[in-house]
Amino acid sequence: MKKAIKGLSLGVFMALLAVSLITGCKKNTVAAGNGDIIKIGVFEPMTGANAAGGAMETEGIRLANELFPTIEVGGKTYKVELAIVDNKSDKVEAATAVQRLIDREKVQVILGSWGSSLSMAGGEVAKDAKIPVIGLSCTNPLVTAGNDYYFRVCFIDPFQGIVMSNYAFNDLKAKTAVIVQEVSNDYSVGLAKFFSDNFKLLTKNNSAILTTVNYNTGDQDFSAQLTGIKALNPEVIFAPGNYTESALVIKQARELGINVPFIGGDTWETPEFIDVGREYVEGAVFSTFFASEYAASPIAESFLKEYRARYNKEPAAVTALGYDGYLVALDAIKRAGSVNPQAIRDAIAKTQGFVGAAGIVSLDSNGDATKSAFLKIVKGGKFAFQTIVNP
Repeated sequence: MKKAIKGLSLGVFMALLAVSLITGCKKNTVAAGNGDIIKIGVFEPMTGANAAGGAMETEGIRLANELFPTIEVGGKTYKVELAIVDNKSDKVEAATAVQRLIDREKVQVILGSWGSSLSMAGGEVAKDAKIPVIGLSCTNPLVTAGNDYYFRVCFIDPFQGIVMSNYAFNDLKAKTAVIVQEVSNDYSVGLAKFFSDNFKLLTKNNSAILTTVNYNTGDQDFSAQLTGIKALNPEVIFAPGNYTESALVIKQARELGINVPFIGGDTWETPEFIDVGREYVEGAVFSTFFASEYAASPIAESFLKEYRARYNKEPAAVTALGYDGYLVALDAIKRAGSVNPQAIRDAIAKTQGFVGAAGIVSLDSNGDATKSAFLKIVKGGKFAFQTIVNP
């Protein structure tokens, strides 16, 4: 990502791309003619266990749509409308939501969903209908595996698992670990495995993971699992899972006298994680997709300015990804020169060097983006940037 591109510095290249996107999408341009509408579908958990995550991603999508409400395709100005459907944090509902977007809303492209399990469920429906989907923060490799119609603007869990196991070994100097996984959550189980595999390699010890304990989404009492963990005396606990359950695990562990570091994944970055965990989650470290300190392009600077002006706070990483997913969709439509879903799908697949708020998006043959990871820590009741890890 640091190389010059055809004689241009990366900074100049990003600036040119940003200008191209903005002029191509025509911020606040003239109204489209009657019937000249492009529909972008959104399936997110607006209710249920993952509602906070879905709300944050949708916030970024809505902001992008507000700033870039039209696009020119083939010399015609189209209004871009959002069709947002609640997948209710449920796999069956996720598939139903995507089917509704296709059958009733007649969308050309879909964005979502927060939660890899939900994305995989909806992805099969989109694949059968040949409608392209851009994932925002769904990190499990299986989301895009075998699905030529699913893409994503975030990193994937093999990288995230390596980042966090490297942190445990190199920064925390841990030689033993325990994994606490949400066994009903594909994201949690997958990320736990990638962490485990790399941690064993780093320690050169196949017994470095002392145990892996399970819980289910919605569980409230973790005393049995934590009592067993305390007896093992691990040096670090890796607990990738949903924000509410993860916060309760940490809170109950601290009350039980377990004082070793807790580390996790991107799902922890929600206000609810701190609201539920309170002072007990102080010092918890996790990986995520974006930090305001690294707003390194005109698009990122514009995103932060507009978001702060509206909400008077810092955006979550997944909000930046929601913003980027919308812009990647518009960029693909513009390059396709067509509103045909297959043409849009083919253009998305060719996305390279797209500069978004959360970094540069270049998709590989699987439809996955290679992105940097940001480590954050809970400090003083807030999420504080710690460091960046490049791929």
